Amino acid sequence: MLPRFDPTNPEACLSLLEDVTTNVKQIQDSVLEAILSRNAHTEYLRGFLNGQVDKQSFKKNLPVVTYEDIKPYIDRIANGEPSDLICDRPISVLLTSSGTSGGVPKLIPLTTEDLVQRISLASLYRPLLYKHIEGVKETKSLLFYFVSRESETASGILVRTMITSVLKSVTPETKYIWDQTQVSPHAISTCADTTQSMYCQLLCGILQRDNVGRLGAPFASTFLKVIKFLEDHWPELCSNIRTGRLSDWITDAQCVSGISKFLTAPNPELASLIEQECSKTSWEGIVRRLWPKAKCIEAIVTGSMAQYIPLLEFYSGGLTVISTLYGSSECTIGANFNPLCKPSDVSYTIIPSMGYFEFLEVEKDHQETGHDPMEKHVVVDLVDVKVGHDYEPVLTTFSGLYRYRVGDVLRVTGFYNNAPQFHFVGRQKVVLSIDMDKTSEEDLLKAVTNAKLLLEPHDLMLMDFTSRVESSPFPGHYVLYWELGSKVKDAKLEPNPNVLEECCFTIEESLDPVYRKGRKNDKNIGPLEIKVVKPGAFDELMNFFVSRGSSLSQYKTPRSVTNEEALKILEANVVSKFLSRKTPTWELHELYSSR
Repeated sequence: MLPRFDPTNPEACLSLLEDVTTNVKQIQDSVLEAILSRNAHTEYLRGFLNGQVDKQSFKKNLPVVTYEDIKPYIDRIANGEPSDLICDRPISVLLTSSGTSGGVPKLIPLTTEDLVQRISLASLYRPLLYKHIEGVKETKSLLFYFVSRESETASGILVRTMITSVLKSVTPETKYIWDQTQVSPHAISTCADTTQSMYCQLLCGILQRDNVGRLGAPFASTFLKVIKFLEDHWPELCSNIRTGRLSDWITDAQCVSGISKFLTAPNPELASLIEQECSKTSWEGIVRRLWPKAKCIEAIVTGSMAQYIPLLEFYSGGLTVISTLYGSSECTIGANFNPLCKPSDVSYTIIPSMGYFEFLEVEKDHQETGHDPMEKHVVVDLVDVKVGHDYEPVLTTFSGLYRYRVGDVLRVTGFYNNAPQFHFVGRQKVVLSIDMDKTSEEDLLKAVTNAKLLLEPHDLMLMDFTSRVESSPFPGHYVLYWELGSKVKDAKLEPNPNVLEECCFTIEESLDPVYRKGRKNDKNIGPLEIKVVKPGAFDELMNFFVSRGSSLSQYKTPRSVTNEEALKILEANVVSKFLSRKTPTWELHELYSSR
């Protein structure tokens, strides 16, 4: 656990970060000892340890597990059995994951103590930004957060997303910090109507535009949704500012009360200025133009979010894009100690106080060989990882997870003091496969990144994408759904067929030799297809997943879609189709060198 610290004292925060990244082994050993000694009496640990709580017994007797292994215990707690099945402290919340990576949300146990730790880490990190970004401390933040629907289990335990848990667990201390650092009142962010909340957060941000130094959202995709919302609603926002009167459809009491502190009188001068910027032919640099004192955009841009980097750069006008923290519903794991690095170079430093971290080495060819990495590798401690190697994190937490596989793939890039630094590679799960081919999320993202470069000379941008396998008729083939946008406002989206066909081929050429062999020699894989969908199609897809319990703040477009209802949404929005007209090349030596 993190030691107590004063979040208003930047020097103390920076000193603590130095301490925890220096004394890594000691902290990790003490974290494991604390977790085991606290929870030794739980049904789960008793079944494996028989009262032995030393590290050696833990590693020898406790299995490495996945969510499906622990789900029966979580279900029992949700149905009314006591939390001490897995944890000595009461489970106050069951966190629901985004549900878009694997299709079905997981329920992750969380204690109040653990939640406080996660909130504390965000406060601890803030002075690091102040240290690296000159002048940002004297401004406030326009960071867009949204609550999502919540429910209760049969036993009365709250089921929430992580963002909702944080927003609804504000103490007097954290409320003071919020008011000191955010331009938008806390009440607006906790409004249950995300449309009203987004509108009022934007209105607050524009009214206080000269005091905004940081903008952002939990994920890059969320921030881009806000920009799209601004693009659709700026005339109405300008009308509110010009008249000093809030739109009648804003009826939520929290929003009305929150905005009333700032929308106090007509301001036609500001309205005209915003109108002038938003009316321009291109929205390139719109963020910097609307918020002239902004220094950076904060949003996760690693993993599946990396594809949004070009869009962020287009709208930001050269502002630094900072990917701050790395974590999941299971645990907050690391922080970016070099916030000014390029988004593509982000490495996260593991914070050893947040849980006990082990790592399962992942062969870079494990998906091609078909072997489970558990058959070939032991689990190593945090201090024993090696630079250049790929690992899957294995977590043991204070909230009742023991040797739990997260499913991410991380690559060790170096060390900060004695704490390893990791680059987020992607999810370990294969997202597309027809025959012997197994295309991972990382493979797919790299291929699409190469292809979308072909759009730039035509002032086109790839706004979002997903994929699926079309298995009928034989041979099956990959299908990618692309939503395109133009750099020129109100321009017609009529992509040149030759360009999109070349995009199809470029994706195929970028995939691994097993795929390319299946296309060329074996003829077991058909030509890759891109289906262009109408603007707004991915908003419909997001709304579908949010309606099923996902969170707007945590939503990530799934890189592969299998849900039939979601596929119907995409297919209903298809406006044009393109196939790869050439066959990708491959050489025999490539096939063997990839294994």
